Amino acid sequence: MDDAAPRLAVVDVETSGWRAARHRIVQLAVVTSRADGTVLDRWSTLVAPLGRRVGPTEVHGLARHHLRGAPSFARVAPELLRRLDGAVFVAHHAAFDWAFVTTELYRCGYRVPRAEVLCTLRLSRASDPERQLSHRLPDVCERWGVPLAGHHDALADAEATAALVPHLLGASPAPLPAPVSWAHAAPSWPRCGAPVRWARARFGRVRAAATVTPALPPAPIKRNEPSAPSGR
Repeated sequence: MDDAAPRLAVVDVETSGWRAARHRIVQLAVVTSRADGTVLDRWSTLVAPLGRRVGPTEVHGLARHHLRGAPSFARVAPELLRRLDGAVFVAHHAAFDWAFVTTELYRCGYRVPRAEVLCTLRLSRASDPERQLSHRLPDVCERWGVPLAGHHDALADAEATAALVPHLLGASPAPLPAPVSWAHAAPSWPRCGAPVRWARARFGRVRAAATVTPALPPAPIKRNEPSAPSGR
């Protein structure tokens, strides 16, 4: 293993809905790894959403009693940033996860840097230009022989995504984005709970490395919509 190789922060969030500006993170995981799939560290936490609405329990399996006593996002944000700092942000459908993470951080007064992310959904689609295959995380894992136990558990999804990275980079070579520095992200005022009406304007533009296109916070997403699967 090359210790000088960039660290990857493979992120997955489970949320109370599909819109980052309206809904909240209820579970968060970060798997720190290398591009060859070597896992360096795992971390996950439940998150108590403001208003206590947990959203689609049938998707993520979390009910209100599961989140009783869970920390707020403000309490887990410093640990999250410690793991994101100096690493490449990676996720399956990275626009979704990046939008939720950065919106929650913005609510708490953190400064969100401009960044590029590595999106394994886009990498998978790049190897299927005719769109003949499904690129939902469970289907991509099945094709590459990557185990996925407990889809929509944030840690399980993040671990599976980390294991997919070397396979997808091998099938659709793409340069790794630059690691993201969060050194200047410290909050300048307490803002947790504030509405985010102009969240998109506050984000740094994000490019998904597989296609070098803006990966801005997405339009409303329906994960189980058969005609336009989100990839999650």
